[in-house]
Amino acid sequence: MLIPMLLLTPPLTAQIARTPHRLPLSPTNIHWGYYSGALDPVITISSGDQVYVETMVVRGLERLYLAGVGADEIPQRMKDVEAAVTDRGPGAHPMTGPIAVEGAEPGDVVEIRMLDVGFIHPFGISYFLPGSGTLPGDFPYTRLKLIRFDPEAGTAAFSSEITLPLAPFFGSIGVAPSPLLGRINTGPPADHHGGNLDLKDMVAGSILYLPVQVPGALISFGDGHALQGDGEVSLTALETSLQGTVQIILHKNRTLRRPRAETPTHWITFGLDPDLDEAARIATREMVDFLVSERGLDRGDAYLLTSLAVDLAVTQLVDGTKGVHAKLPKSIFP
Repeated sequence: MLIPMLLLTPPLTAQIARTPHRLPLSPTNIHWGYYSGALDPVITISSGDQVYVETMVVRGLERLYLAGVGADEIPQRMKDVEAAVTDRGPGAHPMTGPIAVEGAEPGDVVEIRMLDVGFIHPFGISYFLPGSGTLPGDFPYTRLKLIRFDPEAGTAAFSSEITLPLAPFFGSIGVAPSPLLGRINTGPPADHHGGNLDLKDMVAGSILYLPVQVPGALISFGDGHALQGDGEVSLTALETSLQGTVQIILHKNRTLRRPRAETPTHWITFGLDPDLDEAARIATREMVDFLVSERGLDRGDAYLLTSLAVDLAVTQLVDGTKGVHAKLPKSIFP
């Protein structure tokens, strides 16, 4: 049985008041560049607990310094992680966690609610590299741009004439894969563990659902983005370091084949595949299945409704495994 998102997610305003667990940036809380089922959890929580999480900018501090950030602008705890965590790869993302959930077993589902997301420092970087991004042949050189922002105003100054709205989210949220798979690169997302989905809708107030693969689930967070466009076409978003509070809820004896998401206004299904057309087919099929199993539609009507009311968007094009997400507006239902 697929998880009935409508029935299992009361409004985010109806949270149980709990003191959050804390996962600040420190060398003991970071594994760099991989998901792994062989990792020991850094904390263990109960279903419904809240966790305060801090994450570090992708690739660490080197590119911040190259972009012109002063050493005095970098919090000491980030410097400590940079110096101490030397076991890295194959991916580029420092990941905070993993968090074990008591009672979680393979076949269950974890629900991760984004309660709030904010910034550790008021700047980020965006860049492209030769041979990368959506237009690798058009830009056979490198550009690295430092962008400062005003968290209070909620804006980033791209230039003296261009101001962008901030919309921070964790680009990578995943559970651990089976230990038989070894270290999984944090770059490409995958059906079994989620990971680097880069869904820009995953801001405060949204929810991510992931299928549990190992006892405890072992959830990790990373790849902080200050803002991003659908597609993330140049290779990067506005890469930064984030802090936030999440609530993690365990659903026993539920199953999901792939990650799903929910915002206050939409249900979201994903398609992940190296081929963009196949990713679109998977996202569409997942939405049809959702309408049949959770809304009770006939399969043919579900397909028609998907064509009439669901928007397909390219989540990202640049992580090897491409992403497409399908967005169904809640407003069409009573």
